[in-house]
Amino acid sequence: MQTKLRQLAENLGADLVGFCQLPTPPVKDFPQGVYAVSVAVKLSDGILKTIEGQPSFGYFQHYRTANTLLDQIAFRLAREIEKRGHLALPVAASQSLGKNNPYIGLVPHKTVAVLSGLGFVGKSGLFLSTQYGSKVRLATVLTDMPLHSELPVIENGCGDCQICQKACPAGAIYGVKPTADSERNFDPEKCSRYMKEHFQDIGRGSVCGICIKVCPKNQL
Repeated sequence: MQTKLRQLAENLGADLVGFCQLPTPPVKDFPQGVYAVSVAVKLSDGILKTIEGQPSFGYFQHYRTANTLLDQIAFRLAREIEKRGHLALPVAASQSLGKNNPYIGLVPHKTVAVLSGLGFVGKSGLFLSTQYGSKVRLATVLTDMPLHSELPVIENGCGDCQICQKACPAGAIYGVKPTADSERNFDPEKCSRYMKEHFQDIGRGSVCGICIKVCPKNQL
């Protein structure tokens, strides 16, 4: 079944697909959802080249388009899983729990992607895939269909690199590796505040992309 789900996702436009079993159900109202499909799409190299010290209008539109594609893929995967007699919950690419928790989503996509063996979380707080570095967007499908990881979990590969920390105009990246008990290597509130103050005329201050552009893992 995992082969069929991967083929469906790739036919719909996914560049990376992984599977895993989660240690605990991430969604309280969906306790059956302890298995997950992680889906990634690669961002355009040409679009990323337009980011020079600030986001571009092209990047803002591309970011939204990538999210829409991911949401469609997750939706179709969930439908396929439910056709097979299981429950499925597609989780949107961009998500927030609202005003009380604006920087926390229903499901941490990067955690699912890491457990699926697709990459690791870098010092920037970004998910870094083995094939495409940081230039990916993610979505997740939770399900009660038994799935298993096909790839080993990857160790953090940032080493001594501090490029993203030095490039971040908001000073929101602390330049330390995330640990199992804390991911406080990145301050999302500081990042968001800077974007709204300085990039309001580009996508209403909702995107930046500088840390994605400069990551040397993108050269792999």
